[in-house]
Order: sequence, then structure tokens, then C-alpha cells
Amino acid sequence: MDTKREYTLSELIQESAENSNENDFFELEKPAMLEVNLKNQKIMAKAGSMVAYVGNIDFKREGMLSKGLGGLLKKAISGEGTRLMYAKGTGKLYLADEGKKVKIIKLQNESIFVNGNDVLAIDENIRNDIKMLKSVAGMMSGGLFQVKLSGSGYIAITTHGEPLLLRVSASQPVYTDPNATVAWSQNLSPNIKTNLTFGSFIGRGSGESLQMEFFGEGWVLVQPYEEVKYAQKS
Repeated sequence: MDTKREYTLSELIQESAENSNENDFFELEKPAMLEVNLKNQKIMAKAGSMVAYVGNIDFKREGMLSKGLGGLLKKAISGEGTRLMYAKGTGKLYLADEGKKVKIIKLQNESIFVNGNDVLAIDENIRNDIKMLKSVAGMMSGGLFQVKLSGSGYIAITTHGEPLLLRVSASQPVYTDPNATVAWSQNLSPNIKTNLTFGSFIGRGSGESLQMEFFGEGWVLVQPYEEVKYAQKS
């Protein structure tokens, strides 16, 4: 753990400077910052996540998860109406989302489901499909929607703190708080479990009364934080 309390200016520059020796397409520049090295390429990123760029990069807002991540979300009334943007051109693009940790995944003809709010960036070669959790309870929990990302290419997701991966088996289902659930394997399809007793309305009333239940064989990624989403006005 870094216990240094003060820096000289040269020390700050040395520690905080980008690593110019790495030039992967998606690169973890800092634990909470993604560097995207664009070479006449296009990506989709969470709107508002751009913190800096160098070069010739154009941006285009796309509204609430429209087109590139499914027109269905234009009609969504959820609090997770994540707004997106396209970034296209040549240069270095730096992305971050409220100090959350960034995880880069390189899919190799694979698929993964991600909570829509936790998608930071995807390259244009990744196919995507969005589905709302078809449950009244799901809407009560914030209208959770899942993004299926498939194919070969880079994606970047975010988590509050270091996530925990839980194994799911036929004999051992896993139950998670919807607001702490980040991602899960392609062969799992979660259900919403309700426990709406009188006591469930006391306290936070999130994961205590509504849970996502995972059956089958696979894994679930959870974060040590309940990220409650609030409805956004279009």
C-alpha cells in the first residue's frame, strides 16, 4: 500500500505519467482509467466517460442505448438508461467512470452478459443484444437490463472496488443483489426472486427483498457495492 504523503513535482510527474511503451488497442493506463489506442477505428463508449484525448477523434452522442446497443432501450423506462457515444479517428482516448475499477476483457469467439450500467467501452467488432429482465420485480429493482456481448474483440467493464467471481453449479445456485451484480457467463439466464414480506420493506430493501438467482453451470461477477440507479429523464 502506498503510504507516501507528499511528492516533489518531478515524482508526481513520473508516477502519474502515461506508459508510452504500451500501445494495445484497449489498455489499462491506471486502475480506474482505460486508454484506447485508435488507428482510424471506431468504438462505442459510455457517454460522459471521456476524460482526455490526444489526436484527431470525433464523438457522436447516441442517446439512451440506441442503435448500436439495441433500439429496445429507447423505450426503456429504467433507471439504467445509460447514454452512449461513438468515438472514431486516430489517437489516444482516455475513459473513466466515477473512479470505478476498469477490467479489460478480450473475447475470442465468446459471449458474456454484463449489467448495462457497467459497460464502459466495446470495439466495433463486438456484436451486442440487449434484453430487459422480464419481471415486475426486475422493474422494481431499477429495470435491470443485460447486454450480451459476443464475438472476438475488446470490451471494458467497470466495478466499484475489486469484484468477486462466484461459481455456479447444478447443485449450488447463486443468489445476488441486482445492484451488486456486474456480469455473468453466457450459458446462465438469471431469474428474479422476490421475498416481499413486511420485514423486507425495512432498511435498504434492495438485495434483501429482490435477488437474482442463477442456476446451471457458469459464474457470476459481483462487486462489493450496491450501485442503485435512479431514473433519468430523456
